[in-house]
Amino acid sequence: MLRFDLKSKKFHFSKGQRFVFTLVIIVACLLVNLNFSWAATTAKHYNELQFPPVSAIKLPKYERYVLKNGLVVYLMEDHELPLVSGTALIRTGSRWEQAEKAGLASLVGSTLRSGGTQKHSADELNEILEQRAASVETDMGEAAGSASFEALTEDVDMVFGLFTEVLREPAFAQEKLDVDKTQIRGSIARRNDNPNSIASRELRKLIYGQESPYARTVEYATLDKISRDDLLKFYQQYFHPNKIILGIVGDFNAQKMRSLIQAKLGDWKPNPQIAKTPLPQVTQANLGGVYFVNQPQLTQSSVLLGHLGGKFDNPDYPALDVMNGVLNSFGGRLFNELRSRQGLAYSVYGMWSPRFDYPGTFVAGGQTRTETTVQFIKSLETEIKRLQTANITVQELNKAKDSTLNSFVFNFQDPSQTLSRLMRYEYYGYPADFLFRYQKAITTTTTADVKRVAQKYLKPENLVTLVVGNQSDMKQPLTNLAAKVTTIDITIAGTQPAAKN
Repeated sequence: MLRFDLKSKKFHFSKGQRFVFTLVIIVACLLVNLNFSWAATTAKHYNELQFPPVSAIKLPKYERYVLKNGLVVYLMEDHELPLVSGTALIRTGSRWEQAEKAGLASLVGSTLRSGGTQKHSADELNEILEQRAASVETDMGEAAGSASFEALTEDVDMVFGLFTEVLREPAFAQEKLDVDKTQIRGSIARRNDNPNSIASRELRKLIYGQESPYARTVEYATLDKISRDDLLKFYQQYFHPNKIILGIVGDFNAQKMRSLIQAKLGDWKPNPQIAKTPLPQVTQANLGGVYFVNQPQLTQSSVLLGHLGGKFDNPDYPALDVMNGVLNSFGGRLFNELRSRQGLAYSVYGMWSPRFDYPGTFVAGGQTRTETTVQFIKSLETEIKRLQTANITVQELNKAKDSTLNSFVFNFQDPSQTLSRLMRYEYYGYPADFLFRYQKAITTTTTADVKRVAQKYLKPENLVTLVVGNQSDMKQPLTNLAAKVTTIDITIAGTQPAAKN
């Protein structure tokens, strides 16, 4: 309790009061010092800030070898956490399925795991893995199949055994196949719910062609033609050790892991008759043109402009990626012009998007209010052409290059990313140091390089224009862009079978 002594003319504090008073004095002194320090320091503009250069990236130590049966193995130890994960890349994909059975590869990818194995039903697999907080998953994309596992270090022998069972002895249980087909039917029924998804899907058809394996869609009719025998035939054609790359990363001893891999996969017989499967031919199906998907309920338009692009191994890819940086992100030309200055869109982009072994696309687009659709498209075209007619500024070049180079480190945040990249490069026949060659090429890119590649690879006359929206509410009609506007019918063919009781 605070009291005043008349004799000594002093205040007397309790212990608690002395503590609080002392604390207040200390905080006050700190604030005074902070204010003096702040006043003595002049704030710098962000352009004046200097940062140390990004440190050089070094690949973690790894081992690559090949089993006698042709299976390629990558091993990368990482003892930071008691976890082990692995992925197998299988040389297959939906681009090699029959057009009349579109959806087959996807079903192989899902039912490979969901259908169980010859030794364990799907439910048994689920129970065993759940009890150990482990996983085994499979998938199939357009250019590759994959199978993966993840386990605690102490469970890796058991989980890897189940993983190899799934790879080597799938059961493709009929009841699980039926479930997977039902799920795909559901996705077909919902595929026109999202206007952006409609735009992306239909643009691919316009660029690659409706029958191209890079654009075709799964329909009720193609799904109904797929049987369990089809899954078995597809599996037997592509799943062989000499068509697989296996990568394992985590907390393991490399010598013991080699023994485990040999024990589980070493006796898997290869198929010596396998020839390299030729890739589907790619040409642009429509050169130019304006196309429209009527969605009268929408209050904004989803707009895409695109044409056929190229591959990652093009020597000009680094300069094209710098061009992407000039066009995109905060401070990019499209953001500054179409969003900030004209107020036409919240998000807008233009991307040269290559693929590893077939031509990708160049696509520009975004979403805009229905009434400003034509203005948005014309402004996009203007910015694309402006890249070809005038040099970019040095500031634009440096910003685009710095953004790419400074984000380079995020490609190597953990060893599993690095291992995945090494496997992917081998899968597509790229050199292991491809990313570092790309990094070096970015540093030497000039303003003249960006103008040169824009002139060489951007083809405004070949741009296919697609609008998903409500044409009746547009301030200017789409015929202001072209005399002929082709309407695309997105009606889903056939009907989804009723659920069985």
